Amino acid sequence: MTIYDILSFGGFLLIISFLLALDLGVFHKDDHVVSFKESMMWTIIWVSVAIIFGGVIYFFGEYIHGVDTLEKLIDINAKHGHGLSIDPLLGLEENIQHYRKAMTLEYFTGYLIEEALSIDNIFVMIMIFMSFGIEQKYYHRVLFWGIIGAIVLRFTFIFLSAALIQRFAWILAVFGAILIISGGKMLFEKNKEEKIDTDNHPVVRFASKHFRLLKGWAGHDFFVKQDGKRYITTLFLVLLVIEFSDILFAVDSIPAIFSVTQDPYIVFFSNIFAIMGLRSLFFMLSNVMNMFSRLKTGLGFLLIFIGVKMLLHTFLDIEIGTGASLLVIVGIIGLSILASILFPVKEQQA
Repeated sequence: MTIYDILSFGGFLLIISFLLALDLGVFHKDDHVVSFKESMMWTIIWVSVAIIFGGVIYFFGEYIHGVDTLEKLIDINAKHGHGLSIDPLLGLEENIQHYRKAMTLEYFTGYLIEEALSIDNIFVMIMIFMSFGIEQKYYHRVLFWGIIGAIVLRFTFIFLSAALIQRFAWILAVFGAILIISGGKMLFEKNKEEKIDTDNHPVVRFASKHFRLLKGWAGHDFFVKQDGKRYITTLFLVLLVIEFSDILFAVDSIPAIFSVTQDPYIVFFSNIFAIMGLRSLFFMLSNVMNMFSRLKTGLGFLLIFIGVKMLLHTFLDIEIGTGASLLVIVGIIGLSILASILFPVKEQQA
């Protein structure tokens, strides 16, 4: 890791920490039910922040890895699989411009993939909250701390995966197979009624065995002390269940972004900005879920497409460009939303 990596990554983490502190310490100090209007406003804010960061990559992307020579650019291009055709005759500045554009396209494609797959995760979160009977005014508190845990988990998963890919190229084929299986499962189980068993969920069984659980607690706190003993509350239990579901979700979403780029920084940036906006997206979409009744089918096809793309690259050296991939991804998501509006699932099926 170079000084450029440390500065760029450290600066990014400082920005994220500041935004999270601002969110919880200033704008959401008190527990309250987040309205559709408020969630819409915050969704626009988080998407705007993500777009601005994409602009930073477009104009200053070479500083992420400290690309200041043609030799360094060639090395980074080969290491992270950007697929650039570097022409020494064009000079350093023009080649860097191509590099910036490639990174920006990869960032936005990864961001779009993560946002699309996040919608399926939102369905699961809604079921978790409803199954455990959590009051809506506590949703934001649980989701906020869930995001903190998700950032740590994603950091570990992304950089471990990147290290494995650098060492074992066939890992991409494994990721591709996982995505195809996950996509097929989504297609075959799209009409399956999903439930959260609050008594037999593995996280609940684990927590009940290893911690003192204060059942029926309906307050703000994650931990309470009674008779000199510390207990975890149902609210903290729900936080653990959501973190567990995020681990399962990451098994699909992170390999999907690695199909676009093997640069762990771009994967991490796009991933984190998407999950940072997940809370506001949750509150916004929870009011209009009927508009996405066919989305699960679209996400199934999306994962299969990405999985096939990775297998073609690994075994046949057939590369589907980032621009073409972005068009296919937008097409699949757009068609699934359009189908949801034109051919909504009947209420008794949904």
